[in-house]
Amino acid sequence: MVSLKDIAQRCGVSTATVSKALHDQKDIGAETKNRIKKIAKEMGYLPNAAARVLKTKESNNIGVLYFDEAAMGLTHEYFAGVLNGIKAQAEMLGYDITFINTSPVGKKLSYLEHCKYRNFDGVVIVCARFQDNEVQELMSSDIPVVTIDYVHYSCSAVCSNNVKCMGELLDYIISMGHKKIAYIHGQDFSSVTRDRLAAYYRALEKHGIDIPEEYVREARYLETEDVANQTEYLLDLPDKPTCIIYPDDTAAIGGINVIRSRGLRIPEDISIAGYDGTRVSQMLSPKLTTIRQDTDKIGREAADRLISIIKKPKTALVERAVVEGILLEGESVGRI
Repeated sequence: MVSLKDIAQRCGVSTATVSKALHDQKDIGAETKNRIKKIAKEMGYLPNAAARVLKTKESNNIGVLYFDEAAMGLTHEYFAGVLNGIKAQAEMLGYDITFINTSPVGKKLSYLEHCKYRNFDGVVIVCARFQDNEVQELMSSDIPVVTIDYVHYSCSAVCSNNVKCMGELLDYIISMGHKKIAYIHGQDFSSVTRDRLAAYYRALEKHGIDIPEEYVREARYLETEDVANQTEYLLDLPDKPTCIIYPDDTAAIGGINVIRSRGLRIPEDISIAGYDGTRVSQMLSPKLTTIRQDTDKIGREAADRLISIIKKPKTALVERAVVEGILLEGESVGRI
């Protein structure tokens, strides 16, 4: 590995002069500075990361907390899109990203301790059990944190406009003549679920529609088996819904399988809608009516805001950025 001493010997100057040149200090001439930088580059010199941290107090590395509860790795299109957005924006701004270890097996460090050990400049929390004590500790710490789809009093957040988008989805379904609209939502401890559920009730109230309590069911996000069971329940009701909204496009597949196993056609016999707007949802036949989330923008916005906080901590405010989604009408909601 090329050292400052090696460069100094090659240039015929002191190591102190080399250090000043490579750090763009003003008490050295431009010609000398450029010559030293050129020779350092020719020699393949790379600054030591640990030394840079000592010098600048920054690692240019941000942590990403992604708790994969569904055990899908990075194959889930929504999270993969968000993570790609974070990575692309961070790299463009000169930062690396590192995943924070979330494995409970043999874990000796808390999330906060891990972040300090890795000397992260900041953290983006993409997916986590936000009520977990360790996650709360991290969000309340002095490390800059940006959350995705979760609002905390001390952190900036980037959120999908779940209220507006769910309202638009309901407006569309109702415009197609539906009044018996069931909703299988995700876990109710999630702020995303709470926003979407509130928007569901608001839309029904706006249109003067009353629905029976049994039309509102709960299933885990991404879990096709949970959704299949809830779909069975809804289809067995004496007064069946004419449309079922699913928590996400992936989980909707569990519902589709149940519907087809009963010899029912979509949308002729029953209509359905999803959420997320995954590519797979538009490859189904019929194409799924859904909300497409701008995952790339969500990820880029989160990285951009975090790095802004890191670079300008004195002017940073706790803010909430809202990213709009798009209604994909698809073909799975029929007119009645």
